[in-house]
Amino acid sequence: MSELHKFIFNGLPVRGTLVRITDSWQEVLRRRAANTATGAWPQPVAELVGEMAAAGVLLQDSIVFDGPLVLQIFGDGPVKVAAAEVLSDLRFRATATVTGEVAPGALLSELVNAQGQGRCAITLDPGRAPGQQPYQSVVPLTDERGNKLESLAAVIGHYMRQSEQIDTALVLAADEHAACGLLIQRLPGQGEKNLARGQSAQEDEDEHFQRIAVLAQSLRREELLTLDADTLLHRLFWQERLTRFVPLTDERGPRFACACSREGMMTALRALGEDEVRDILRERGEFEISCDFCGHQEHFDAVDMARLFTPAEMLASGPDTMQ
Repeated sequence: MSELHKFIFNGLPVRGTLVRITDSWQEVLRRRAANTATGAWPQPVAELVGEMAAAGVLLQDSIVFDGPLVLQIFGDGPVKVAAAEVLSDLRFRATATVTGEVAPGALLSELVNAQGQGRCAITLDPGRAPGQQPYQSVVPLTDERGNKLESLAAVIGHYMRQSEQIDTALVLAADEHAACGLLIQRLPGQGEKNLARGQSAQEDEDEHFQRIAVLAQSLRREELLTLDADTLLHRLFWQERLTRFVPLTDERGPRFACACSREGMMTALRALGEDEVRDILRERGEFEISCDFCGHQEHFDAVDMARLFTPAEMLASGPDTMQ
């Protein structure tokens, strides 16, 4: 069962979130493997996509925002783009486009940052909310010194420090059974209080956060993937005082969902333009479009295309108009 656990460290400006996505992540992998146009991802790519799904859920849960959060990595390696979209109710979908050979055990830099041109972007899209525009921030897949970052967790931590000025530590892992993540984050809004309390208070809070972050990052991949929440949190923070909240599971927790539709695919075809669509039809006879996220396929033929590019007023006047 997929689940999300939230907790705070009593008396300290630090919070944590633990996510474990199981059944929904396995569904993502099953759908990808069943997609005859693409086939299953190579193992390093599947692990990256799973980590992105877990990271997206953790980030969406950490903000107050009514709209989708989109986490993307654009690369110059065999993975050209990987993306995870998480809605405010924690429904998610994730995918990656692979165009080259992937070596077994390939690191993040080898997958998406071979020439140092990889980028990470996080977009908050308010959708149809009036007067609001999408917010996006982009950072390179390198640290302050220009060194390539070798894990998605390091990229997200770097992103949060650079773009959001929030100290954040993450541990991420994924395999064929689960996509999991642990996030430790300094609570925002402490700056004015620290100015009033003096430098020593700021130093104390820095020390507390760093201590907890080090404890979190001592978590091994196998432990994150296999231990239940109670065992894992006790293993890491048995000397800390935690307040835990009711976990989010089932319809309130992270779960796979895709918003693709035949109408949306037709909109994408319309964007190609009538001339290009008709050229492809003459060559192939029909279109077959597959959703990158869920693998759902739709077929479109010449009749569909005729209706697609026929003005609405002609369709409304009856079938004789189309002859």
